[in-house]
Amino acid sequence: MSGVRTSDYRIIGGTMASQNRGGHAESERVRSLQRGLDILHEVNISGGIRAGEIAQRVDLPRPTVYRLLQTLEELGYVIRSASDDRFRVSRRASNLGDGYDSSIVVCQSAGPILSDLASRLIWPIDLSTYENAAMVIQETTHARSPLSIDRGMIGHRLPIMRTSSGRTYLAFCPSDEQRVIVRHLRRLDEPEDRPHLDEAALRQMLRETVARGYGLCIGGPFNPKTSSIAVPILHDKTVFGCISLIWITSALNVAEAVHSYIDPMRDAAQSLARQTAQEMTRGPLTSAPA
Repeated sequence: MSGVRTSDYRIIGGTMASQNRGGHAESERVRSLQRGLDILHEVNISGGIRAGEIAQRVDLPRPTVYRLLQTLEELGYVIRSASDDRFRVSRRASNLGDGYDSSIVVCQSAGPILSDLASRLIWPIDLSTYENAAMVIQETTHARSPLSIDRGMIGHRLPIMRTSSGRTYLAFCPSDEQRVIVRHLRRLDEPEDRPHLDEAALRQMLRETVARGYGLCIGGPFNPKTSSIAVPILHDKTVFGCISLIWITSALNVAEAVHSYIDPMRDAAQSLARQTAQEMTRGPLTSAPA
């Protein structure tokens, strides 16, 4: 060690300390990336999830999860629901895979449109999409409506034949898809669906729904005290989903509901269909949104 000056120890020590600090920072970046990917995975497989639920699943402090979700949102990989603070993957995240699902795109565009509609109609509104022989509620204004008697509806699966949204979807979807759905429902053979799947009853319901331009259900599957009407989010022959309005049957009859609410519902559905179609035709995003 002769010939090495004291200052050399300080330089060497400083270099080693700097390297240690650099290695620690690199390790922290890797760990943050891993945590972010874990969170993105949970959002993706859930279809819609709150930050607190993610924290439990990935075993991280809630503030850490919030911070990483905020980063993912700023980068455009997740979006936060306007109605209940659930996070979903965005179109940009979906483009990392084999394409993207129209239900993701329609939900991404729905927030401002449903908020505006809810402020004018007061009664609760649901946005639902078709999934495996059921309509799944993706967005809702139940939590914000003073007239709602239901809560926590996001993620609920609604029967096709016994809800206005299901009847609407079935009536307006392409005939090939319609046949597949009906065949599926008949194979499932739910006792409550059998009267509605009778060929004559089914054809009459489909004709009436198309002729009216909206679906109707008096007495809901979750609450027999409610009724609903639904309009398709329709572009060309593609049904992206349905917008439903739910009311307490004793407070309003069908004629009053249709007269007061069907036109603004149709306008909102048409606007949402246009936005969704535009988003679906765009290419993959190459940069985060401004």
